[in-house]
Amino acid sequence: MTEMTDAAWLWLARAAGAVAGSAISLAYMLPDGRREAGIRFGVGVASGLVFGGAAGLKLAAELGIEGAIGPFEAMLMGSAAASLCAWWALGPIMRLFRPNADKWSNGHE
Repeated sequence: MTEMTDAAWLWLARAAGAVAGSAISLAYMLPDGRREAGIRFGVGVASGLVFGGAAGLKLAAELGIEGAIGPFEAMLMGSAAASLCAWWALGPIMRLFRPNADKWSNGHE
């Protein structure tokens, strides 16, 4: 039986945090439809995967718990936070511009 390396565990934590944060963001602010839900989920997962490590380090430092938690927990926390925050930044912007986009696409001013 093969054992998982530390890097594999960190990637697992990164992916799990990204998916969890994205799912939580969908529950907090319900999407208007399946398309919006898919976009939000994808953006959240991508943000969690990309920014999870840095966000985890920053959160742990800000909370003063960097010595109390391990790298797995920091990665999980950071990925979930980055994923959750990605939608909170993009969601309202999408809803703000959607009515204007519909108006512009119909040729009205």
